[in-house]
Amino acid sequence: MKSIISGLHMKFAERSWNETFQLVRRCMDKSRDESKPCEPLVRSLERLQEVFNVTTVNTMRSRLEMIAKQQGLGFHITDASCYLTADLFYLEAVLMPCGGVEEVKVALHGGLPVSSESFLRLLRSKDFPKFSMKLGDLFNQYNIPGDKELKFKLFKSLQHLKKDLQQISHLLRTSRNSNAQSDMIVAGKDDSPLTIQFYVANTQLKTSDSETPDLKPLVQAAQVTVGLRDETHQLQMASVILQPPQLDAHGSPVFKALDQTPCEPLPACFLLKLQPPIPMMLAFVHKLGQITDMVIPDVDLQWAPFPKLLMTGSLSANSQWETLDEQDIIFAAPLPGGVMHRYVFPGAAWEAPARQGAVVDNIPFTHPSHVPAILDLLRHQCAINTLLTSLGTSHCENPGLACDLHFEILPESDTSFSVTFHPPNSDSLAVLLVSVPDPRQITCHLFGVGSADLSLDEYVSVHLKRYMSIPVALRALYSKLEEITSAPVSTSHPAATEAQNDHPAPLNPAVMDTNSALTTFSHSAAVPGDSCGGSGSACYATPAAKSELLPKISPNPPVSP
Repeated sequence: MKSIISGLHMKFAERSWNETFQLVRRCMDKSRDESKPCEPLVRSLERLQEVFNVTTVNTMRSRLEMIAKQQGLGFHITDASCYLTADLFYLEAVLMPCGGVEEVKVALHGGLPVSSESFLRLLRSKDFPKFSMKLGDLFNQYNIPGDKELKFKLFKSLQHLKKDLQQISHLLRTSRNSNAQSDMIVAGKDDSPLTIQFYVANTQLKTSDSETPDLKPLVQAAQVTVGLRDETHQLQMASVILQPPQLDAHGSPVFKALDQTPCEPLPACFLLKLQPPIPMMLAFVHKLGQITDMVIPDVDLQWAPFPKLLMTGSLSANSQWETLDEQDIIFAAPLPGGVMHRYVFPGAAWEAPARQGAVVDNIPFTHPSHVPAILDLLRHQCAINTLLTSLGTSHCENPGLACDLHFEILPESDTSFSVTFHPPNSDSLAVLLVSVPDPRQITCHLFGVGSADLSLDEYVSVHLKRYMSIPVALRALYSKLEEITSAPVSTSHPAATEAQNDHPAPLNPAVMDTNSALTTFSHSAAVPGDSCGGSGSACYATPAAKSELLPKISPNPPVSP
C-alpha cells in the first residue's frame, strides 16, 4: 500500500490543480451506475471545488453545476449562460470570459426574467456557500408536491396570497405606530422566498450601572409556502382583499365575502414554516386550531414538560442546567459582578398535563385573514418564552461557583408564572407574580414583603419589560429590597410614619391569600438549605395582616402562590 501511494504521489506531484480537477471529472463521467455516482468521487470533487480558485468560465460553470446538483435543480449551459432550473422557476447566470458574472436573472413560472442583485452580489464575491443556501431557500419555497396541473394551481394561489399578505402588512403598519414586536414585515421578491418577520426581542444584559447594556436581538420569522393535505380546502385564485383596501373598526383589513372570491377546492393548504421552530404550550396550540379551524396533527408534535422544551432548544453551549430526581430542572445563571442565581422548575408542577408543550415548526391555514391572528398568538408565546429562556442563556465561566440567590419558578396560568425567593434581611419568603396578558404587556405583583408598596411592582415591571430578562430584573429587585430594609428608621413619630410608608417594615414570615389561608413553599427549591433550620424541615410562613396584602392582590389573574 505504501508503494502504491508513493507511486501515485510521484506521478501527480507536478500536476496542476486544473489537471487533477479534470481527472476527477473524467472518473465521474465513467461511473458504472449513472443514477448512483461514486460517492467518494463526488466528495472529492466537492472538496476540490471548494479550494479551487474560480478564474475561468469553465471553473465557474463547474461550480454552479455542483451547486445545482446539491440543491436538486437541473443544469443547462449555452455559450455565455448557465441555467439552474426547477419546475416553477429558473435562474440564469450570464458569465464573462474571465469567469466573472455579468448578470443574474430569476424567472418564475409564467413570468419574465427579473434581474437579481442579491444573487449577483454573492456570485461576484464568490461566496458560494451563501449562494447555495439562498438558492436552496428559493427551491424549497416553490418545491410544491403533486402533478404538474396541481403544482401550477397551487403556485397561482400562492402568488395571490403573497400579494395579499404584502398589502395587509402595509395596511397594519400605516394604521398604527411602528413596533418591532407587533409589526408584520413581509419580505419576498421573485429571487427570494416569501418570509414574514413578526417578533424581535432585544434582550439586554446590563453589565454595570454606567455601561450601555448589550443588545441581543432575537428575530422570529416564518416562511410562507404550501403543502399537501388528505382533505381538500378552498384556496384563493384571486385577491381576497376588498378594493380599495380598508380597515374595520378593530383595525383589521376588510376581506371580500366567500362567494365573491374565486376559489378552488384543492388537496392542500398554506403553511407558515417557523424559523426557528417555537416551543408552544398546550393552550396556545389549541388556540391555533380555533383561529384556522385546522388541527395540527398529533403525529407532528411530541409533548413534553414545557421547561424541558425551552431549555433543550434555546440554551447556549455554555449554559449550566441539571435535573434532580429526574424531575426538577435547575439552572445556575451567572450575572455580571460575580453574582450567581439558582432557578428551580419543580417537576411536579410543570409535568401536569395542562403545562405540557410541543415544538411547532409548521402552522397550516387557508385564508390570509388567519395570518394576523396567528402572528399575534405567536408573539404572545414568544414573549413568554423569551422571559423563561433568559434563565438559562447566560454564559457560565465557573460552573462550580456557589449560588448567591435561590428562586423557584411555578406556573400559575397559561400566561403567568410565579417566582418564589428569600428576601434580604428576612426569614420569610416572597412571591413575584409575573403576568403576560398579551405580547405587548408585562405586569408584576410582589407579595409577602410586608408593605403594599405599589412602586415596587412598577419598578420590577419596568426592568422586566426593558431587559426581557428575569435574572436582571430580580437582581434589581433584590438590590432595591436590600436598600429599603437596611434604611435607618427615625424614633420620632412623624418620621417613623413616613419611614413606614417609604420603606417596608420588617418582613412578615408569611404570605397569605385573600382568605388568609396559610401558604407553604418548597424549601429545597426556593431557599438555601440552612435558612429554614435544617435540611429536613419544611419551610412555613406565619400569617401576615390581611390589610397589608389586600391592596396587592390583582383580581386578574387570580393567584394562589
